[in-house]
Amino acid sequence: MARGVTALVGEIRALYGDGPIPLHRPVFHGHERRYLVECIDSNFVSSVGAKVTEFEERVAAFTGARHAVATVNGTAALHVALELAGVGPDDEVITQALTFIATCNAIRYAGAWPVFVDVDRDTLGLSPEALRAFLERHVEVRDGWPYNRTSGRRLAACVPMHTFGHPCRIAEIVAICDAYGIPVVEDAAESLGSSAGGRHTGTFGRMGILSFNGNKIITTGGGGMILTDDEGLARRAKHLTTTAKIPHPYEFVHDAVGYNYRLPNLNAALGCAQMERLPEMLEIKAAIAARYAAVLAEIGWDYIPAPAGTVSNHWLNAVRLASLAEREAFLHETNAQGVMTRPIWRLMSRLPMYADCQHDGLTNAIWLEERVVNLPSSVPDGALARWAD
Repeated sequence: MARGVTALVGEIRALYGDGPIPLHRPVFHGHERRYLVECIDSNFVSSVGAKVTEFEERVAAFTGARHAVATVNGTAALHVALELAGVGPDDEVITQALTFIATCNAIRYAGAWPVFVDVDRDTLGLSPEALRAFLERHVEVRDGWPYNRTSGRRLAACVPMHTFGHPCRIAEIVAICDAYGIPVVEDAAESLGSSAGGRHTGTFGRMGILSFNGNKIITTGGGGMILTDDEGLARRAKHLTTTAKIPHPYEFVHDAVGYNYRLPNLNAALGCAQMERLPEMLEIKAAIAARYAAVLAEIGWDYIPAPAGTVSNHWLNAVRLASLAEREAFLHETNAQGVMTRPIWRLMSRLPMYADCQHDGLTNAIWLEERVVNLPSSVPDGALARWAD
């Protein structure tokens, strides 16, 4: 273990230099300052402003989605997307236990309950085989809706997540859910710049969401986006995220319970500048991933690559270690040397608020939880031009 850590830390320091090395930090090497000053000079700094619309248009064009609606964060985007998909109180939403907690929290914001289905070991995302087996075993149709015969609740949606930027087997998942009439809302929070079969993540389901948190591949400080090809859903999403206010010259008229979820213009200004450098950042992160894959192969450790037939944004690089004990030793030794490494998330089914939720045994998720560790994955500071060469 010690020799392997020494070799890996040496490679990480060659990438990022001396001193403490974070897991993922933002880089600002474009027009961020200029666009922020433009917002301040215009006095449009809150949720109304030209940069919000521009940012939405840039993201829609990049992902190939017909519509994009900006929100204050990815969790808010997922909450509204689930509501638009028809998820309501005491419904159930199929998702994965191996995910960041926001996935499940958004389901609970909608009043529904998560049901956990296992993941694939290679994609780290929802397994089509496990999903099919769960639905075949548990679904019964009542009045045209799929119900979970075990709990008696309606299965209102499915939320697969593209883990660390690696696309899951999303086309298969959507096909399976379509056969049961279950809408898919993709949690693509981590996967801006990733694609499967040439199609961007977040555009396979009825809706998808992105996150622009400070640790994502590009950032708006805080921010999210709803992606959809449905014009009606996009219009409704924009309405609900602006407190469901009906446009009027001076009256305050609201026609639904809405949310103050619209992205401020200042944040959108950052996003516009970051989108201009996204292609370069993707090239750099692919180069970093290749270096990790090479050094880990020399050490004899298992780098987790993009699944076959996909392109990953390599948001967070990850290594799969041999056991829980080896994982703990690795985490201790790297962090002691000032290199931030982190284990994959604790399974949602182990958390007290979700411990009673139904699951299918989660064999692969448990196996991965004990072994997967993330490595520093930032674009090196000041290195956009150098690493793009």
